[in-house]
Amino acid sequence: MTDTRPVLVGVGQIVDHWTGLNGLSDAPTYLSLAMGAARRAIGDISAVGLEDAIDTIAMVRTTEDSVPRQSFPFGRCNNLPRALAKEIGANPRDAIYGIAGGQSPQSLINEVAARIHAGKSEVALVAGSEVIGAIKTASKLGLALDLGLNVDGDLDDRGMGPVLLTRGEVKHGLVKPAYFYALFENAIAARNGETRSEHRRAMAKLFAPFAAISAVNPYAQFGTAFSEDFLATPSPDNYEFADPFLKWHMAQDAVNLAAAVVVMSSARADEFGIAEDKRVYVHGAGEAVDDHISERPKLDGSWAMQVALGRALDQASKTAAEIDFLDFYSCFPCAVFSACDVLGINPATDPRPLTQTGGLPFFGGPGNNYSLHAVATMVETLRTNPGKFGLVLANGGWMTKEAAIVYSTMPPKSYSPAAEPATPETTLQPILGPCQGILET
Repeated sequence: MTDTRPVLVGVGQIVDHWTGLNGLSDAPTYLSLAMGAARRAIGDISAVGLEDAIDTIAMVRTTEDSVPRQSFPFGRCNNLPRALAKEIGANPRDAIYGIAGGQSPQSLINEVAARIHAGKSEVALVAGSEVIGAIKTASKLGLALDLGLNVDGDLDDRGMGPVLLTRGEVKHGLVKPAYFYALFENAIAARNGETRSEHRRAMAKLFAPFAAISAVNPYAQFGTAFSEDFLATPSPDNYEFADPFLKWHMAQDAVNLAAAVVVMSSARADEFGIAEDKRVYVHGAGEAVDDHISERPKLDGSWAMQVALGRALDQASKTAAEIDFLDFYSCFPCAVFSACDVLGINPATDPRPLTQTGGLPFFGGPGNNYSLHAVATMVETLRTNPGKFGLVLANGGWMTKEAAIVYSTMPPKSYSPAAEPATPETTLQPILGPCQGILET
């Protein structure tokens, strides 16, 4: 019987610190970075003929393509998945361009894993890249960055996805992520009885270890170790933005980053002779989509995180305490605080780092694609810790769209695809397993 259990076998990451001082000759593009990450992922397993075997390429949507009425000042590639396929010498049957949102890297992994399990695919490449940093640098220096490219070929373009703002929210000026997340942050501070200064100290205490991890990560865009005092104190280098946030409490998007992951069936991994110590399996997955922010009954926690994390742990037959490695989406501290609340983790005392990369403020926040870097890093962590388990939580919107996956080098006895994303309308009593009762439903 063919072994259709999906397995992650190759990972690759790229960071580019382009300054523009040498002109455009070495300027990164979406395609050049994605190509570099994909080649590293393929080279990670040294499987002869792998490019020819790739039947699916799924790419994470870029930030530029996620903004309505974007003008694309430096041009646009009409078909990034096919352009990437051409560059790496692949000719996939299916080319997918995902919807907007930071949940999409793990949602795409869930999708290709389910296709592999169903026999609809054998080898898939999931990739994503961002050059927001290069775009900002070129604009500042007056350089004509060239990001335009037209490529033929079928494309399943999922679009930007559902609108996440109501008319009322827009009328009241809630149009930037920092504004929404500031509401969550203040709600958490109020629940905890903290003043602004006290909560800034709590945010700094949470994020200082993240910055320290980024400082030793070779793929970090910024990689600076900041002290807790620096992160808690307003200054010219850590200025106030949306109360209570200071600059380094927020995801930093001026990045040039790319990541790629190769997923295939266990049977194909056997045929390619991929070593067991290179293989990382999906043990449990969960996804959920919440209401618009103004329609939620509470703002000091996340229903969608509760459901997604609960489903992933339940499917993996694990409790939060049995997870060895964690990476929580960290666009703002409240996202990490909310994940910790769901799992019953005290971030001040739990010995486990809450990030593998260094997090979105310090590693960098590459638009929708951060969690693909988290997955790639988690794969490397688990390879050096065989038999251990890792959990990655990906977040989209304003804690609106969540995707959680439990990974391990230990092969699961069987694989079950993730259920369709839960919504408040379809899930009156979420199946939470180990997370039952931690947050109100």
